[in-house]
Amino acid sequence: MIYKGSCHCGKVAFEAEGEIDGVIDCNCSICSRKGSLLWFVPREKLKLLTPEDAASTYTFGKGVIQHRFCPVCGIHPYGEGVDPKGNRMAAINVRCLEGVETDSIPVRHFDGRSM
Repeated sequence: MIYKGSCHCGKVAFEAEGEIDGVIDCNCSICSRKGSLLWFVPREKLKLLTPEDAASTYTFGKGVIQHRFCPVCGIHPYGEGVDPKGNRMAAINVRCLEGVETDSIPVRHFDGRSM
C-alpha cells in the first residue's frame, strides 16, 4: 500500500510504500518530546514529493539518524539512517500519514534512552 504524508503546512510531502503492521514508540530524548510513532521502511520505499531541501535536518548524539523536519511548521514527518546490517532506512512518523488511525496499530516500546 502507498501512504501519503506531510508536515502540517505541506512544505514537506512524501509517499511511503509498505504495510504498517506495527510502530515503535521510542523514549529517547527527541522522540519522547516529538511524540512520534515510527514505522520503518527501506529508504527506497520513501518517495519525496517535495524537494529534499524543503526539509531541515537535525542530528544529535552519535549523529547516525538524520531527523527531518519542516522549517516552517516544525513538524517531524520522517527520519533517515542505516540499520545494523547497513541498509538505508526511513523512519516514518505515522502521525503524519493521511487516513491512518493510530489507535488500531500495535505499538512496541523501545528504550532509546538507554542507548
